Amino acid sequence: MREIEFDLDGNPFIDFLTSRYTVSARVNVESLWKFCHENEKSFFVMSLGCLMNAVNGVPQLRRRIISGKAFEFDYLEGTCPIMDEEHEIYKEMRVETPQNFDDVFEWHDYVRNYSRSILSGESEGFSVEMKKRDMENIANFSCIPWIDFDSITSAIVSKNQIQPLVAWGKVNENHEMSVSITVSHIFVNGRELGYFYENAQKEFDRF
Repeated sequence: MREIEFDLDGNPFIDFLTSRYTVSARVNVESLWKFCHENEKSFFVMSLGCLMNAVNGVPQLRRRIISGKAFEFDYLEGTCPIMDEEHEIYKEMRVETPQNFDDVFEWHDYVRNYSRSILSGESEGFSVEMKKRDMENIANFSCIPWIDFDSITSAIVSKNQIQPLVAWGKVNENHEMSVSITVSHIFVNGRELGYFYENAQKEFDRF
């Protein structure tokens, strides 16, 4: 990460009750949905990869406030809750970015195997105190595949929490999927959210 020039004291949102806000929009996922079903790939894992790439493509989403100064990470890894429905096991994993692999399919297998090892107890899951997560180069991703939601709210740890929170839901009959992102208005305005959704659509279309 690197320190950046940014007037935190003069930012209009720094003293709000909370700088957090959420936007939800639908993304067409038909290309990826069909690709995964035809090639025996996990739609959950591939969607996670698409959304991680979409976040990392917007510099403002990689920013943090650390010790009163503004920093920008080179990239964000992903944290995500995972579950074993049969045994009602809930854990969390932290995964590297797809860019660290030769191709997205190698990354897909890495995530799939890693999540299975966590749920089986062979590997430890991710665990960091909530208030310390803004110090980490991570964004939080959460899949809610049972609900085709229109909007969603997110828990707020502190008023100036910066870490992006991304949630995605059930794919409807038109192959549309709700994607929600919670961000800090200190760094992220509507234009940057537009870039995120443009990135996300391109990622889902490229398959």
